[in-house]
Amino acid sequence: MKIVFFDIDGTLLDHEKSLPASAKKAIKTLQENGVFVAISTGRAPFMFKALREELDIDTFVSFNGQYVVFENNVIYQNPLFPEEVEKLKNHAGKQDTAFVFMNEQTMKSTVQNNDRVKEAMGTLKFPHPEQDADFYKDKEIYQSLLFCSEEEEHRYIGHYDKFRFIRWHELCLDVLPAGGSKAEGIKILMDKIGFKLDDVYAFGDGLNDIEMLQAVGHGVAMGNALEEVKKHADFVTKDVDDDGILYGLKHLKLI
Repeated sequence: MKIVFFDIDGTLLDHEKSLPASAKKAIKTLQENGVFVAISTGRAPFMFKALREELDIDTFVSFNGQYVVFENNVIYQNPLFPEEVEKLKNHAGKQDTAFVFMNEQTMKSTVQNNDRVKEAMGTLKFPHPEQDADFYKDKEIYQSLLFCSEEEEHRYIGHYDKFRFIRWHELCLDVLPAGGSKAEGIKILMDKIGFKLDDVYAFGDGLNDIEMLQAVGHGVAMGNALEEVKKHADFVTKDVDDDGILYGLKHLKLI
């Protein structure tokens, strides 16, 4: 029994955030061949519900490993510590840094009409979240977004031992629990379901995919992946815009 994990942005979705026809067809063929197909992403579940439905995928690792679902059943949840979220939110506020809370159903912002939030979320085809600075107080928050540049990140990185910060946009960092990663989420799923390491494959392109590519039996970097990511892959396929998913799956003899 084999399983393939796919990152979303820059992997399943092209640079215009569209699903290439070749990728959709390849995934259908995978499923017809009896291979489990799963998503592994930094996104929240609500952010890729339509994609899951289009591809008939019911297994996923979301929030960079903090919320894991197998065949529509939640098997792992690892929320952020509320008191630490509050501390970081207050710190960000004093620095005029926008902050967004995310759970499995929605996201809320500490501010409204912020240019950095608009720009970063716009690259994901999402609007600026509604403002609710107290959203975290009675919700489980699995990931937060901190809208700071690389020049400003020193204000936060190294000051919070309960958090891990991963940059996904020039103006934004993912905030997740220390030790959290896509790799940890995948390991939990592998242990729960009983997949053997050599039967586990993963495709990715970003910095948050490095540990995932290292953790599985066969790690594939997209042709458009960052050079640092490619160093940790067993194979580099073609660009997402050049049928990279299809090419990679054929190379692996999975289709």
